[in-house]
Amino acid sequence: MLWHELTIHTTEEAVEAISNFLHEAGAGGVSIEESGNLNKKRERPYGEWFDQPLNDIPEGRAEIKGYFSEDTDIEAVLKEVQERTEELATFDIDTGSPTYEKRLVDEEEWATAWKAYYKPLKVSDTLTIKPVWEEYEAAEGERIIELDPGMAFGTGTHPTTALCLRALESIVKGGEDVIDVGTGSGILSIGAIKLGAKRVLALDLDPVAVKSAQDNVALNGLSGEITVKESDLLSVLTPGGRGASAEIGVELPVQIVVANILAEIILLFTDDVVKALRPGGLYLASGIYKDKEQAVRDGLTAAGLTIRDVHREEEWLAFIAEKVV
Repeated sequence: MLWHELTIHTTEEAVEAISNFLHEAGAGGVSIEESGNLNKKRERPYGEWFDQPLNDIPEGRAEIKGYFSEDTDIEAVLKEVQERTEELATFDIDTGSPTYEKRLVDEEEWATAWKAYYKPLKVSDTLTIKPVWEEYEAAEGERIIELDPGMAFGTGTHPTTALCLRALESIVKGGEDVIDVGTGSGILSIGAIKLGAKRVLALDLDPVAVKSAQDNVALNGLSGEITVKESDLLSVLTPGGRGASAEIGVELPVQIVVANILAEIILLFTDDVVKALRPGGLYLASGIYKDKEQAVRDGLTAAGLTIRDVHREEEWLAFIAEKVV
């Protein structure tokens, strides 16, 4: 079977937004490759030594590839993605004068070949992400997240996902109810339960992500602890609602809200997060590119939250903010 491969050459800052555009345009799969030059900071948990660049993508740049079935009107898709990418300037997202390429490729070139390079990944002191097709023996105390990412976001390889999991590890003490906004593959929800949270409500606007998250939750045997719902941000919650609900699976207000999404989206629903948190509750806001740090900091404090910590990974950061009263 042949597929249309649409490649966008852009900036690392614009990766998540443009990837989402491709998904919403009907992509059967999306791949992301960021700069692999030697100036790029990399985690070296085992003392790895990098003496050769991983690719020739310039620093700060990225290549995003979307795959569409052969019968897709690829010109219409290209036009849609170009128009939506141009609109990112209104959100102050630097797309770096993106360029576009398209070609026909055989399914085997992308549908399964990438799995050979997706291996178990230790992202924190205790959490390891394991692709479902890989054999792996966990060490004592190691918590394994089984994952089949499919077409949704969140494999743990992107800096924001790994960053968010490590930040989550620092705040989950055990027994919390958690809301995960923009759950993608469900990786953060699964990680929260593995770290000791009691229950999680996982939300995503994209029905493909909802199905992916449900599948991954089931893979980890956590369908009783994690409820996955289709929702535009926190719209699924009843305004001012309190108490446990069979429909949402958590007791409102909750102790933790986590959102690993674009900074511009984080700023849209900060007041709703405050309403969903109990006093002393924590908001983990991630997916924030470095040039949006001050805007998000101002938005969180304006909503009455107190910044408790900032976690950083490469060009990205995550805020941990507390609802004091």
